[in-house]
Amino acid sequence: MSNRKISGVRPTPPQMAAVLRECRSAFRTVAAFSFVINILMLATPLFMLQVMDRVLRSGRVETLVLLALITCVAILVMSVLDTLRASIAMRTGAWINEQLSPVFIETGVRAALKGDHGGAEALRDLGEIQSFIATQGMSAFFDSPWVPIFVGFIWFLHPYLGTVALLSALALFALSLANEWMTRAPTQAAHTAQTEAMQLADVTMRNAEVVRAMALLPAMMARWRIVNADVTAAYQMAGETAGRILSLTKFVRSFVQVAILGVGAWLVVQNAITTGAMIAAAILLGRALAPVEMAIGGWKTFVSARLAYGRLCEHLTEYPPEVRHPALPQPEGHVSVEGLSYAAPNNGPMLLKDISFDIRPGEALAIIGPSGAGKSTLCRLLVGLTMPAEGAVRLDGSDLRHWQSDELGRYIGFLPQDVELFPGTVQDNIARMWAGDDEAVVDAAVRARVHPLIQRLPNGYATWIGDGGIRLSGGQRQRIGLARAVFGEARVIVLDEPNANLDQAGESALADTLKDLKRRGCTLVIVGHRPSTLAQADKVLVLNNGAMAMYGSRDTVLKAWSEASANTGNADAVPMRRPGSLANALTRSADHQIEAGAS
Repeated sequence: MSNRKISGVRPTPPQMAAVLRECRSAFRTVAAFSFVINILMLATPLFMLQVMDRVLRSGRVETLVLLALITCVAILVMSVLDTLRASIAMRTGAWINEQLSPVFIETGVRAALKGDHGGAEALRDLGEIQSFIATQGMSAFFDSPWVPIFVGFIWFLHPYLGTVALLSALALFALSLANEWMTRAPTQAAHTAQTEAMQLADVTMRNAEVVRAMALLPAMMARWRIVNADVTAAYQMAGETAGRILSLTKFVRSFVQVAILGVGAWLVVQNAITTGAMIAAAILLGRALAPVEMAIGGWKTFVSARLAYGRLCEHLTEYPPEVRHPALPQPEGHVSVEGLSYAAPNNGPMLLKDISFDIRPGEALAIIGPSGAGKSTLCRLLVGLTMPAEGAVRLDGSDLRHWQSDELGRYIGFLPQDVELFPGTVQDNIARMWAGDDEAVVDAAVRARVHPLIQRLPNGYATWIGDGGIRLSGGQRQRIGLARAVFGEARVIVLDEPNANLDQAGESALADTLKDLKRRGCTLVIVGHRPSTLAQADKVLVLNNGAMAMYGSRDTVLKAWSEASANTGNADAVPMRRPGSLANALTRSADHQIEAGAS
C-alpha cells in the first residue's frame, strides 16, 4: 500500500462513512461553538471603539467600568467555549481512531494474506487524521468562513480600510494555496520513502540473529541510508518550501498591520473616521487573518491528513467488508476437496491443479511430496486463508466461503511451518489470546503433551514468552503452537511439518497427540515425511508440481510409491534418497507403531 498513489476523488467507503456520520453531532457542536466564539471576538474591537469615541470624550468612569465588565464576561465565555471546542475535537479524533482501528486491523490481516503488508501503515494514517482533528488545524477551517465577515465589518468602518483588509486576506489565501501546491509532491514522496525505510529497519531488527551472525548489518545499514536519504531530502524540500512561505506570511502579516494603521491614521487626519474606528479596524484585521495564518502554520498537518484519508479510502475500497453469512451449525469435521485449483496472486502460475480428496471425522490424511509441490499452499486453502481459483473446500458440505471467518476459526486448528506466538503468557497463546477458561487451556496442553514442559517454565502457564516466543526454543514454540491448534472446539486440525523442530521425545509426544485426536473424532491433515507422522495416517496424498501424483489408503500409496520409485529410479518424483528405501522404511515403521499402539 505504501507505493499507491492517490488519483482523483474516491467515494468514501461505507465503513468510514458510517463513523463520520456518527461524528456529525460533534462537528455541529464545534461549528456552533465556533460561531459564538467568533461573535464574541467582536467584544474587544467594540470595547476599544466605545472607549476611544465615547469614554475619552465624555469622561464617564461608570461607562468605562460597565463596558470593561461586559467585555471581560464576553472574553471569559469565549475562552471557556474555546476550551470546550478543543476538548470536543480531541475526543472526536480519539473516538474515530477507536472505531476505525479494528476495521483497519481486520483489513490489514486480509491484506497480509494477499502479500500486502500495509496494515500498520493504515493505522499510522489513521493517527495522522486524529492528530489533525485534535489540533488547532481543524479549528481554522471552522473559523475561516468568518474571514469575509470580519472584512465586511472593517469595510463598514471605511471602504479604504476594507480594501486593505480584503487585499491582505487574498494575499494570505494565495500563499496558502502556494504552500499546498509546492509541498504536496515532496510530502507524498517523503511518506512513501519513509514507509520503505521503516519496513527495511523493521525487517533488519526482526532478523537480528541472522543479521548479527553473518555480519549483514553494514549492508543493511547501507541500504537503509540510501532509502532514508530520500526521506530526508523530501522532508527537507517540503520543510524549506513551507518555511519560506511561512516567513513570507509573517512579512505580509506585519506589513498589513502597518498598512491598516497607516491608512487609518491618514483617514483620522482627514476626519473620515475616528481614532476608535482606526484601532478597531486593526484589531478586527488581526482576528480576520488569524484563521488564515493558523491554516498556513498547520498546512503540513492538513496535507498529511488529507493524503492519509485518501490512502485509507483506497485501502478500504480494495478490501471491502466481508459478506455476512448466516451462522452454520457446529461441524463434525467432514472435509471434502473438489477440483481444487489455485494460482499465485497477480496472474501468477498455477500452484495447485485439480486436487480432490475426502476426509471423514476421525481420519488422518498425510500430505507428502518434494519441496515446492504445493503442500503448504494446500494447507492454507484447507483452513480458509486463501480462496481457490476453481473448485471448493467443503466442511460438512458447506463451502468454506459460506462460513464467517470468526465462526470457522473456532473449529479450525492450524500449525504452520513457521510458528508465530504473540506477546503474552503461555496461557494467552494457547487460549488464542482470549481470556480463556483455565480448564480448557490445561486440557489443550495435556492433549498436546506439552503440560509437563510448561510446568518446568519459570512461571508455568503465566510465563511471559515475548514477541514471537523469543524466550522459547523452536521445539517449545512448536509444541505450544500445537496446544493452541487443538484448543477448544477444533474439529479440523491442519499441521504443516509439525515435527520439524522436535526431538525424539517431542516426536513421541506428537504421535500420542495424533492418536488421541483421532479417537476424539477430529479430522487431521498432516504434512510431513517422517515415519512417526505417517504411522498415524489413514490416507496419503502425494503432490508433485501442484498435481496429485497418488492418493489413497496409506499402505496402498506407500507400496505403489515404493514400486514406482524402484522401477524408475527417479529421485525427483518422490522425496527419497534411494529408490524405494524411504517408502519401505515408512511402511515398516508405520506397521510397527500401529502394532505397538494396539498392544
